[in-house]
Amino acid sequence: MNLTPDYHICRGSTLDKALLIKFMQRTYEETFPGQNFSHLQKTVEQYLSSETPVWWANFLQDHGKNKSVQGLVQLPHTPVGCLWAGNAIDQVYGERHAHIFLLYVMPAHRRQGIATALMENLELWAKARDDRQIGLQVFQTSTAALNLYQKFGYHTQSLWKIKPLQD
Repeated sequence: MNLTPDYHICRGSTLDKALLIKFMQRTYEETFPGQNFSHLQKTVEQYLSSETPVWWANFLQDHGKNKSVQGLVQLPHTPVGCLWAGNAIDQVYGERHAHIFLLYVMPAHRRQGIATALMENLELWAKARDDRQIGLQVFQTSTAALNLYQKFGYHTQSLWKIKPLQD
């Protein structure tokens, strides 16, 4: 992974619920400003587990001022990107595969290779599980995300259509 020394990718845990909710809200608020996304807490409560990993992209601050606590180097960091993966079942073949629930990088940290590094981490994880594919859902208006996924070889398998119902 070709990240600059300013960033580091690490695996999160199920203790990261509050932070994951914040990142989910940020990504949806960019596309749908002004909406209430309090329901995302329920999604995280229901689906975040040891089987649905989260990776964080951290911005490392003050490289030269690392603190040592009991012989371990403590790096001051700020989470600036996130990828949350889950499991899905291919409805054609019946096989379990990885599914991207969330990929988000804060606007000020975009174009630094963070999303690419997160995607590469996911692919390594999925291959280690012998998954044959990775699925995701992306909004058609998210041009940058569509371009990233195309770069990684993703293609459209189906379209999810909705019809708003009026009273």
